[in-house]
Amino acid sequence: MVTAPPAGKPAGPRDGSVNGMTAKLRVAAISVALLVATGLVLLIVRPSINPAQVRPLPLLVGAWLAFVAAAWLLRKVPRRTSVALILLGGIALQLAAVSAPPQNSNDLYRYIWDGRVQAAGIDPYEYVPSASQLTGLREPGFLWLANGEYCVKASYVASQPAAELAPGCTRINRPTVPTIYPPVAEAYFLGVHYLPTADDSTTPIQATTALVAVLTSVLLLFGLGRLGRDIRMAALWSWCPTVALEAGNSAHVDVVAVAITAVAVLTLATARTRRRTALGGVLLGLAIATKLTPALAVPALLRRRWLTVALAASSAFAAVYVPHVLTVGTKVIGFLPGYLQQEGYSGGTRFALIGLFATSWLAILLAVLILGAAAFAVMQFGNPDRPWEGAVVMTGVALAVTTPHYQWYSLLLVMLVALDGRAEWLAFAAAGYYAAEPNMGRFTVPYRFHDAFAYGTAVLIVAAGWLIRHEIARRGLGTARPAPVIAGPAVSAPVLAGSAVSAPVVSAPVVSADTAERAELAVPVGATTSADGGPLAGSGCDEDQFDAFAPRSASVRRRPGVRV
Repeated sequence: MVTAPPAGKPAGPRDGSVNGMTAKLRVAAISVALLVATGLVLLIVRPSINPAQVRPLPLLVGAWLAFVAAAWLLRKVPRRTSVALILLGGIALQLAAVSAPPQNSNDLYRYIWDGRVQAAGIDPYEYVPSASQLTGLREPGFLWLANGEYCVKASYVASQPAAELAPGCTRINRPTVPTIYPPVAEAYFLGVHYLPTADDSTTPIQATTALVAVLTSVLLLFGLGRLGRDIRMAALWSWCPTVALEAGNSAHVDVVAVAITAVAVLTLATARTRRRTALGGVLLGLAIATKLTPALAVPALLRRRWLTVALAASSAFAAVYVPHVLTVGTKVIGFLPGYLQQEGYSGGTRFALIGLFATSWLAILLAVLILGAAAFAVMQFGNPDRPWEGAVVMTGVALAVTTPHYQWYSLLLVMLVALDGRAEWLAFAAAGYYAAEPNMGRFTVPYRFHDAFAYGTAVLIVAAGWLIRHEIARRGLGTARPAPVIAGPAVSAPVLAGSAVSAPVVSAPVVSADTAERAELAVPVGATTSADGGPLAGSGCDEDQFDAFAPRSASVRRRPGVRV
């Protein structure tokens, strides 16, 4: 309990020194943790400076532990200092990732190729990379080279005369199939193509995607502040090793889709007019037309003016496809059907957790039922003012059902967790790395079970987090304690004849670890929300502060006239 010092005796300098020293120690510890995480990311992307030849997975575990420690320590750091740490730490991680060519994925070579094809005036869905019609776009030495990883041999070309292919080796994976990326992603590839050296180097597209990741951190800081939520939660995106590796190093277009989704979610969460709702719907449609994964946020975003959101999103999605449909017709579907078949989804063999109990068509049926039930529950019970809560659940369930090998599929979840604050859901992002690279020597899980082990562990971590929150709420430990009133008694406004009685005002200082923001508030008793139902402007109230195990909003109550 905090009490005021005796009258006439101000607090001694020792208290301020201790508080200042504690803050400095926290900042120093966070800086060390971020340096460790940055160094480990550097070792992952530059194996040549790893003299001990440590496997990537232990390095990833170390980077994640450093990230978790830094995020935990950030909770009690003053907000202004937190903003600097969040941005500088995120930039440092991205610079480390950009410093080397891609290590975990080669998808960006297809991005560069699609940009080159479009710059030549050819629709990216028209021909596959190995098509004979595109031989004039092949340059020797970067995308196309004699010792490329993916080769189309002359014997294969002769056996497929109808495909009109030309032999050659390339860095582009699956050179005999069409692109899978939607139109907004293709527009992004074309834009990056015009950057200096973007046609013969990976650095420009890596740097661009890293910049998008940093701008997403800035967006989250502004968005969380506007929502009255703890801006420190932006660190869950900015410092996450997944964001560094999949943005700055692998340059996955998912980062662009996530950035657009973040704008859409923030717009729709605060929309109070039909026009603003339509704008959020358009942004959502563009996000889905960049990568299909943002569609997982749709059930949570249909809770308010669902028809307006659905019409705006579908219209934007269709509009960007129209020019390509007019040019190439059904070829705009690209490699999506083939991808689902190659990954085992169409045959029901790819669902690792469901596969423990069922396979084939029964596994597909169970996957559809689980995803359908999750979508229905989110649409039925989700909070339209906090759509990220339902979107986190929907995205997490989808990862648990589909158990992908591709760790960048969790980028959407990482952004949503930064808005939501339930850090345990990040376990799914970590699980993707184990599913992709489970090699731990003699401790490696048998191949047939490693996907189920990775995502099953994530499910258990999320369940444990829910149980802890539920228990805290049940015992009442999550109820926020009001700050003590140190000022004088409440003062009632004078009552004028014939007028309504004004609400009494309580003046109380804010008791917070954030010393930079200590100030007295004067709030009318009972005035905890604004006219539109949101938090009272300037109150700084937030049910869910940045705490890995803070209970949900139902268990946190605001006290009138006091900042929580």
